[in-house]
Amino acid sequence: MDSEGSDMEILAEAVKLFIGDKEILKGLDFHLKPKEFLGIIGPNGSGKSMFLKCLYRVQKPTEGTITINGQNLDELSYRESALQLAVVAQHNFYSFDFSVMEVVLMGRSPHKRLLDRDNADDYRVARHALATVGMEAMAERSFSSLSGGEQQRVILARALTQEAECMILDEPTNHLDIKYQLQIMDIVKSLDLTVAAAIHDLNIAALYCDRLIAIKKGLVVGLGTPAELLTEEFIYDLYEVHSKVTHDDSGRINIRYLPQYNIS
Repeated sequence: MDSEGSDMEILAEAVKLFIGDKEILKGLDFHLKPKEFLGIIGPNGSGKSMFLKCLYRVQKPTEGTITINGQNLDELSYRESALQLAVVAQHNFYSFDFSVMEVVLMGRSPHKRLLDRDNADDYRVARHALATVGMEAMAERSFSSLSGGEQQRVILARALTQEAECMILDEPTNHLDIKYQLQIMDIVKSLDLTVAAAIHDLNIAALYCDRLIAIKKGLVVGLGTPAELLTEEFIYDLYEVHSKVTHDDSGRINIRYLPQYNIS
């Protein structure tokens, strides 16, 4: 999982997506730089999750191009793209009838031919991934018996076993307690990978992301560092809520939302 020397880069140009006759994405441009932690923000229904689904090939853009390291995504097999790009999606309570280790080993499938069995190297990678997320002691536990936060850490370990240079996080901390939200983001931040993450919580986005891209109604409406983008005016334009944005001595941003009845 060492990505030292990685030049992983993703470019999207003029990406449009129609579902039926509804235009969800309206010509998005996107540049994910090597080793960058890029946050994608925007209100519910803005298109941020749909755009990520185009990156990890659950949705196919109606128009536009997406390239990974200069290769057109459409020209890569699913196995080839899975070797370069791993995904942790929104958390749901899963009822897999598998052990934790069996779930994590599923991430090795892009490295194997159809009927290949798991080998010693697969188990080594899986054990290392479980140790990275702090779940090695639960390798033999039933996956379905775990809490939501524990399940999501196992899903993250499964993604790590792909040994990809880029990780896509599609609102992975939704519905998790704040403790588990911070655990997941701490782990991902420590990995030194190229990361694109759709993030619901602006304070978490400000804490972990190098840059932010803001999407509203299928269009990119802002791009910059958290300090550049997350102003009170921009937050109102994006979400139609009033806020108070402060910076501590280290420059860290704190966003406090104000109720409509008291915006002073």
